[in-house]
Amino acid sequence: QVQLAESGGGVVQAGGSLRLSCAASERAYTMAWFRQAIGEEREFVAAISWSGGNTYYNDSVKGRFTISRDNAKNTLYLEMNNLKPEDTAVYFCASRSGLTEINKPRKYEYWGQGTQVTVSS
Repeated sequence: QVQLAESGGGVVQAGGSLRLSCAASERAYTMAWFRQAIGEEREFVAAISWSGGNTYYNDSVKGRFTISRDNAKNTLYLEMNNLKPEDTAVYFCASRSGLTEINKPRKYEYWGQGTQVTVSS
C-alpha cells in the first residue's frame, strides 16, 4: 500500500508562487494532483506518467502550473506560479496504475491527506 504525504502549502498573495511536494512511501506509478475547495467537488489539476514523459493538465492551470517527479526520491512536485484566488483549495496527491480517465478521482487508489493552499487577493 502506497502512503502519500503532501507538503508545501501555505498562504500567498495573488500573483505569487508555491511549490507542493508529495513524498511516496514506495514506487508510485501514475501520480496526480487534485484540489478541493470548500463546498466543491474534488477537481483534477495535473497528472504525470511513471517516466515523466506524459503530463496532463486541467485547462485552468495550463501555463501556470508544472507537474514533475523525481523517481529516485519517490517524490512528486507541483510548481504553481501566477496564483489566483480561485486556486484556493486543499491540494491532494494521488497515485494509481494506468493512464485511462486520468482526470477521474475514482480511478486513483491511493491518496494523501492534503495540504491547504490559500491565495489572497
